[in-house]
Amino acid sequence: MLLPCPVSSIPLGKVLHRRSKWTETSTSACVKGKPFPRNLKFIAGSVSKEGNASVEYDVPFPSNYFELLKQAKQATELALKDGKQLMEIEFPTAGLQSVPGDGEGGNEMTGSMQMIREFCDILVTPQKAPRTRIFFPEANEVKFARQVFEGASFKLDYLTKPSFFEDFGFGEKVKMADRVKPDDELFLVGYPYFNVNEMIVVEELYKEAVMNSTRKLIIFNGELDRIRSGYYPPFFYPKLAALTKTFLPMMETVYYIHNFKGRNGGTLFRCYPGPWRVLRNVRNKYFCVHQRETMPSLKEVALYILPAA
Repeated sequence: MLLPCPVSSIPLGKVLHRRSKWTETSTSACVKGKPFPRNLKFIAGSVSKEGNASVEYDVPFPSNYFELLKQAKQATELALKDGKQLMEIEFPTAGLQSVPGDGEGGNEMTGSMQMIREFCDILVTPQKAPRTRIFFPEANEVKFARQVFEGASFKLDYLTKPSFFEDFGFGEKVKMADRVKPDDELFLVGYPYFNVNEMIVVEELYKEAVMNSTRKLIIFNGELDRIRSGYYPPFFYPKLAALTKTFLPMMETVYYIHNFKGRNGGTLFRCYPGPWRVLRNVRNKYFCVHQRETMPSLKEVALYILPAA
């Protein structure tokens, strides 16, 4: 089976972001970048498959962030139609071919905030905007978010309040049941990964306000791979490690991009309800080398799938 996989990368405009400190450089345009390169080459390659991976909903790798957001919107709508209640969207904001660490952490968070505004604008109807609550990691960030979300009817909220012990992973606990309003229908949580307690609060939000209800919850660029991969030692972070058994298994990853650099570089890509696909690039040529129904670990992709492609 042959699958064409076009790939490109368009840098994102920035607003410099430091936790609790914001410096505005541009809020008028949320997505900026260079023109789509005309000399991009495409190639279709043979694909190794596991199980009965369906290709009916296969989509090409996005050529820019406008296309990415459109794909993420369509994937989310299909997941909502299928009754998914807990969803994940994950992709790099420093460039479609970037990896974690390529961009300064504050800039990546700012990129995510801008993308959240663009994503919500195309996903949520004006009638449902007042019933959509967007959570940012801490209270101070909501102040700047009001500039990015100027003119929108979304409810802006936060997970934690900063405290003196913030640098040690402690923040002032916010009871999630007190943050939620009866008419809320959709929650979106933006990049809850800077403080180790933020994802624990997200689980609390799910248990107290989403589970056993008709509400939906989307985690946007939460870097959940840190938890999946054991980045946080269970001995020091038992509650965070427990999420791999209690919380993450209930989640549907509706849109996902993770890049691998180096000699055996490539990309792990998924757009719901399609299969997980590993894309390989060689000299500006990109093709699909592996696909499966379930998410492979990043270790498996980096050490086995890509080197064997």
